[in-house]
Amino acid sequence: MAAIGQIVEQTPSGDALTRARQRAILVPDCMVEAKRIANTVIAGWHGRRKRGIGENFWQFRPYAEGESLSRIDWRRSARDDHTYVRDREWEAAHTVWLWADMSPSMMYKSTLGMVSKESRALVLMLALAEILARSGERIGCPGIMEPVSARNAAERLATAIMHAPLTSGLPETGMIRGMSDVVLIGDFLDDADAIMERLSPLARRGLRGHVVEVADPAEETFPYTGRTEFTDPETGERLVSGRAENIGEEYRQAYLARRESLGESLRRLGWSFVHHRTDHLASQALVAVHMHLSGMAPRSVTGVSA
Repeated sequence: MAAIGQIVEQTPSGDALTRARQRAILVPDCMVEAKRIANTVIAGWHGRRKRGIGENFWQFRPYAEGESLSRIDWRRSARDDHTYVRDREWEAAHTVWLWADMSPSMMYKSTLGMVSKESRALVLMLALAEILARSGERIGCPGIMEPVSARNAAERLATAIMHAPLTSGLPETGMIRGMSDVVLIGDFLDDADAIMERLSPLARRGLRGHVVEVADPAEETFPYTGRTEFTDPETGERLVSGRAENIGEEYRQAYLARRESLGESLRRLGWSFVHHRTDHLASQALVAVHMHLSGMAPRSVTGVSA
């Protein structure tokens, strides 16, 4: 995703062939790590409640144009300026679409992070695919893999990623239909309003979304001092600061304000938002997303903010 305002220390190679080879090398190791992490949390996974035609209440969500007015919960809607409908539980499997940003900004890793943002995003996506596949869900990846219901869905997704063309930005979602969950994993460094212009139509179509922001700790804390050269990995644009510590506080405020704006906008849509840093365990973010998919909406999990 375009790294507007991102501050990094160095630019990875922009050569497309080199980039494709790097990803092909990275994916198998990510698959091994994803299986390990999935196994640490699988004992707590007992299937998910799903939106559908059952009798049990599941959640409130914003009303989408074209839906029956009889589904509106007027009492809940009267609490604020939004109109809500009641979703009910559905026992049959449906599709969960998983996507991880693999644009150049995701390759960043500072000395404070355990792994690159790209590596962590891939591990989270593949671990989710592994857990969901064991629960009998259909797994798809927009633009990369059509939905499949198979025990080896995670391995099939990993193979598809290795052979997928290089892309940047949010995925095309025209193929995604209602009664689906969408999990988007990336650094989401674009302007929050620009991101919401892409995501809001998905919510109006009735899709239930979950956004996972993956950040390197240096992006959040800005630990730089003295003369420092920063490079935008998307554009190659460079900025030299003679005393980096002088812009640190302004940068941190802008960075956190962008995150807060995005998170608040997503929550107004009825979507979940999880922030995860690469110096924390991947299992912590996985548990948080799992709880949102299960309709348990965690308020906080150690190592993440949700």
